Amino acid sequence: MARTHKGCCSTLHLREDNARFFLLMLVMVVYMLVGASVFMVLEKENEEKEKKNYDTHLQSFYDKYPSVNKSDLEHLLKIHSEAESAGFVGNKRPRWDFSGSFYFVGTVVSTIGFGMTTPRTTEGKVLLIFYGFFGCAGAILFFNLFLERIITFLAYILRAIHDRKMKRKMGLNNNNDDSRRDSGSLEEDSLTEWKPSVYWVMLILLLGAVVVACCASAMYYPVEEWTYFEAIYFCFVTFATIGFGDYVVSQKEYYDSVHFYRLGNFIFIVIGCCCIYSLFNVTSIVIKQALNWIIKKLNCECRVRRPPTGRRNAITPGHLSRRTKGNTVTVDVECDSDSEGGGRRNSGEMISMRDFLQANKISLAMMQKQLYETSQRAQGGSGNGFQGGVGPLAILNRKLGQDDV
Repeated sequence: MARTHKGCCSTLHLREDNARFFLLMLVMVVYMLVGASVFMVLEKENEEKEKKNYDTHLQSFYDKYPSVNKSDLEHLLKIHSEAESAGFVGNKRPRWDFSGSFYFVGTVVSTIGFGMTTPRTTEGKVLLIFYGFFGCAGAILFFNLFLERIITFLAYILRAIHDRKMKRKMGLNNNNDDSRRDSGSLEEDSLTEWKPSVYWVMLILLLGAVVVACCASAMYYPVEEWTYFEAIYFCFVTFATIGFGDYVVSQKEYYDSVHFYRLGNFIFIVIGCCCIYSLFNVTSIVIKQALNWIIKKLNCECRVRRPPTGRRNAITPGHLSRRTKGNTVTVDVECDSDSEGGGRRNSGEMISMRDFLQANKISLAMMQKQLYETSQRAQGGSGNGFQGGVGPLAILNRKLGQDDV
């Protein structure tokens, strides 16, 4: 009798969600090691060149003025560096007037943190700890609510496009009453089989983020006297909330139409951060499905646990999904701890590898279900059409048993 080959996950007795977690951790470590190596190759030589250039200029100054005390000069350079960081040197506007302070709290709550303005008093640092705690939590909630509404809106649009295509395909005449009834039944039948493509949503969000970045760069590069590429670079670093601080807007002492510029800057940063945050969340679904594909290739088998009784919440999470009418892609065992499981939602299902590999026909099960449900709500099927169930906030709600709240 041939021996059955068991995958690594079965050997280690790992559930699929744990296997995916460790696989992602390994992938991220490798990704960071590769990134560190590439940046080292690209930047190390330039660092040495700039350091050598600085040492050359400093030595030239000592040769030109041999009577200068080196320790005093180094102390002066240190004070000058601190003053420049604080905004005291050059034609720069005050950092702590009202507009500067508002810009600072915006970088705090959005987690951008450019670093060009920081509290220097003990009282300010203590306040920042508490202010930043609640501010960052509120901003994350805002980003999640924006994500739910933009996904709901996109699902509504995609559903309307699909519905129109189906009506055109069947050659229905909407002017006839019988045809309207047939159209309604057709819509129900077609939507039972149809789910919005996650890749269309990701593409739309990507295009939206690119358009916002290009429009913002068109405003930044002439006003801040940057190149257009530098403005694009600033937009990505800012919208992704990385916030290096090497390029910062609205730091000059004088701007033409300064109030309109600051308003435009605020609007672009808010919209850009929301778009990139939404894009990151949708892209993470694609990355997660790629990890599922790798786990499948590694022949990992899930451990099955008995379904809990009672309401599913943080203490008794559901891990087994039931087969549901109208869901064309389902599995009996749900091993995805952060997917929707149990009860009235069945988004823990896995897509088949054949469908996953079909170009332009790939549909990811978890986000598909969320898109389908939100598109139904957007059509007025139940409750408020813009009460979404997508993204990290939806995951937390499901895990904490707050779906109905």
